[in-house]
Amino acid sequence: MSKFDPYEHLNVVLNQDGSITRLLDFPTTQATGDQNHLPGQAVVSKDITLNEEKKTWMRLYRPSKLPSNDKSIAKLPIIVYLHTGGWIHFSVASTIIHESCNQLCSEVPSIVVALDYGLAPENKLPSQYHDTVDAVLWIKNQALDRVNGEKWLREYGDFSRCYLYGVSCGGNIAFNSALKLLDKKLEPLRINGVILNQPFFGGKMRTKSEMRLATDPFFPLPVIDVLWDFALPKGTDRDHRFCNPMMNGPYRDKINKLGRCLVIGFGGDPLVDRQQEFVQMLVKEGVMVEARFDDVGFHGIEVVDSRRAAAIINFVKEFV
Repeated sequence: MSKFDPYEHLNVVLNQDGSITRLLDFPTTQATGDQNHLPGQAVVSKDITLNEEKKTWMRLYRPSKLPSNDKSIAKLPIIVYLHTGGWIHFSVASTIIHESCNQLCSEVPSIVVALDYGLAPENKLPSQYHDTVDAVLWIKNQALDRVNGEKWLREYGDFSRCYLYGVSCGGNIAFNSALKLLDKKLEPLRINGVILNQPFFGGKMRTKSEMRLATDPFFPLPVIDVLWDFALPKGTDRDHRFCNPMMNGPYRDKINKLGRCLVIGFGGDPLVDRQQEFVQMLVKEGVMVEARFDDVGFHGIEVVDSRRAAAIINFVKEFV
């Protein structure tokens, strides 16, 4: 491992000012827009600015076939989607993220609000948590504004069935943002559950799965460490609560108010021991937890295995 270069693995160059130059240019896909989707397209999407100053925005998704004024049709759950990318990569316009949201929207079905949060290291934690709180408060405001509120949400979304759904680092964002949202007045919106798909947590003391999978080809330990260096506030370490939720602190008193949680993990993920320890902590704190762990699989397996991607969608569908 001594010759291993985590920056090369991540395809980034660390600059003197602490920012990074990203060497990969991931393919992107434009939103369809409200009117310009193709015949037979299952999902339509559009982009909305969240905070112009912070350059955050969202991509909204809805199934294309929906009755417009039929009150007998049940409205759809609203899922706030927080993408993967190790804190440093991807946008909701990235094709890989866009297609995941299309699938989620179509197969659950749901209204998906995918947040383009600020990336690290240019934006350190808790910036991403604040962006998520901004997005949820924006959704709440659409419920309150019966004249100018976002039509897709007002007409098709069920504000009493809102979920935070995060993948990998997005799972970390979902958990920590849910804790922050406990201090906000959200009515008539209600966070009905938090979905953590292979959540990205860490700590200074190595777990057995981290040591066993230290040279994992996709997610090796030196890369995990560098990603935390990028994401965590300056002067902190991996036992900061943003990284290690098992640490004691005042925030632990809030965890039992989270409501329902779904945690998904795989045995070949270096993070699996932390994820299972996290589930045990939630249960101990009185949270209603549904844990879905498979001994076979690795971090991000759904990207290359369509059957696992479909299984994860089914877990989410059953949960919401």
